[in-house]
Amino acid sequence: MTDLENEKIEIELLLDAVYRKYGYDFRNYAKASIKRRILQRCALSGLKTISELQHLILYDVTLFETLLMDFSINVTEMFRDPSFYRALKESVLPVLKELSHIKIWHAGCASGEEVYSMAILLKEEGLFDKTQIYATDINENILKKAKEGIYPLEKIKEYTSNYQRAGGSRTFSDYYTARYEFAVMNKNLRTHVVFADHNLATDASFGEMDLIICRNVLIYFDRDLQNMTIGLFRESLSSGGFLCLGNKESLRFSNYFGDFEDVKVNERIYRKKLSVG
Repeated sequence: MTDLENEKIEIELLLDAVYRKYGYDFRNYAKASIKRRILQRCALSGLKTISELQHLILYDVTLFETLLMDFSINVTEMFRDPSFYRALKESVLPVLKELSHIKIWHAGCASGEEVYSMAILLKEEGLFDKTQIYATDINENILKKAKEGIYPLEKIKEYTSNYQRAGGSRTFSDYYTARYEFAVMNKNLRTHVVFADHNLATDASFGEMDLIICRNVLIYFDRDLQNMTIGLFRESLSSGGFLCLGNKESLRFSNYFGDFEDVKVNERIYRKKLSVG
């Protein structure tokens, strides 16, 4: 048996151990991405083999939490891809305005930048007060950061530029307070946000939503888990509800492609067909 074959077995055993011990299921994440993160953790921890890492995480919760941070998808920013937010404002929010109450699910919200972006957009469109946002992630430490809404001040110049290009109608500084080297998002942006732990790989549907946003998460899943997750979103959407994916993701190769219609192809915005229950 080759070294690569042994390594593959070690990774499978490690992921199985994580699932059985802690309940987090990474077994259907993209193999190349998971392998890279595992090997990086081994190198940083001074471990010679993946089997050593597997043994340690069974007894060391702190090391497991570090590995969980390695596995978590935390690449995000305020108003990431400004054209996406313009498309939301032009093609999705006018439909949602007709509803008496709006329910939005941010799946894989990471440290919350896109959740606050949505809250700002809804405020400027006069929809925030009738909206409930559910922001979920698998990582409780990341969720804590999202709840706090505190970000490095050095990022604000980029976030301000994104906000302006997204068509923001006010001054971005209206939405945060600068404290030392950090920007603290206004508390009123969280008044209609519930942050909750949810695992897309193992947990059930998340209620009947009018809009689900899960951008640049599916690219870390293998094909089977991608398909299962899209099925979860389909089940969680109301008839006529909207689904937004990342610009490198698509419904085209899923089993549920026929249940959706394109709204903005380039921005990966889809709508569940009214005929689909």
